[in-house]
Amino acid sequence: MNSFDFLVLMGGPMSVNDEQKYPWLAEEKVFIRKAIEREKKVLGICLGAQLIASALGKKVYGNREREIGWFPLRFTDDIRRKNLFDHFPESGVVFHWHGETFDLPDGAVLVGSSDACKNQGFLYGTNVVALQFHLEETGESLDMITRESVSDLIPGKWVQSPEEIAAGISHIFFTRKMLFRLLDKLAKLSRPSF
Repeated sequence: MNSFDFLVLMGGPMSVNDEQKYPWLAEEKVFIRKAIEREKKVLGICLGAQLIASALGKKVYGNREREIGWFPLRFTDDIRRKNLFDHFPESGVVFHWHGETFDLPDGAVLVGSSDACKNQGFLYGTNVVALQFHLEETGESLDMITRESVSDLIPGKWVQSPEEIAAGISHIFFTRKMLFRLLDKLAKLSRPSF
């Protein structure tokens, strides 16, 4: 635990509940919980956010709708009052690729909601950020994920086609700007003393 200050957890095709198939998930959750207890800076995106919620004892389960593509997200006033998120707008179009969601940990501040998913992320304490949505995507990563995961794109109310996803590339400037400012602010947080 002393060899790092900042833990970043990204996405993946599995569910946090797939411990039978992926036994390392149980160890990963224990590691995340210890990092949080040691007041490490933690950022989780998509599966990473779900792992944080699970590590904090909250349920992760199927969302009522799969959400894949560029859709609006409303950021809460409570989160926008926090220093880490004070650069976030009231709403914006962000990229989504998930079929599950989570309950909020006790004491967490909700980041925002979309029409398809109520809990789109949370801030836990001052240094643990969980984002169900994606701010990190690039044109190349979008192209790759839509090619390699085309079987996930089963038509639905909140599932866009590869063409619709590609057409949303103009949102990347907005989302990456939000991400880079968030990362800068996380990096500048005081390092806890032990």
